Amino acid sequence: MSYISKIELDDRNLPPPTPEIDQERKVAIFDLLEGNSFKLPVREDKSAQEGPYHLNLSIRERRLVFDLSTEAKTKATEFHLSLGPFRQVVKDYFQICESYFEAVKTLPTNQIETIDMARRGIHNEGARVLQERLNGKADIDDQTARRLFTLICVLHFGG
Repeated sequence: MSYISKIELDDRNLPPPTPEIDQERKVAIFDLLEGNSFKLPVREDKSAQEGPYHLNLSIRERRLVFDLSTEAKTKATEFHLSLGPFRQVVKDYFQICESYFEAVKTLPTNQIETIDMARRGIHNEGARVLQERLNGKADIDDQTARRLFTLICVLHFGG
């Protein structure tokens, strides 16, 4: 029962996303809800808030905020992560995504595949950074980290 069953992005203060960014967001949320692993550690008092969890992901005061509750709407936890460690990899990811979206329109398949491989490499790096930042706060698998990183990028888009 350690998974995310509902996701909300607090993007109220962000500019409207481009069609490509909106599509990335929709795919990431769909994929995440189809299968993910998200486990909170046992607390010092030996209790654990069991999932499934509802996640509200936002950026507040230049910090990434994970606000988690149970399906019974009981607060499970909230933690804040500095955006600093994500800035460069998010910037790199957006640059390579722009190149990829343009390449799809005009370049031959082999060049698109090369750009896509680079895009996946940067995406994996962002997922690794997220897993490091969540160490001790939540255990997530690689695919969950990749999908959450995409959502962080969507929130960072306007941040």
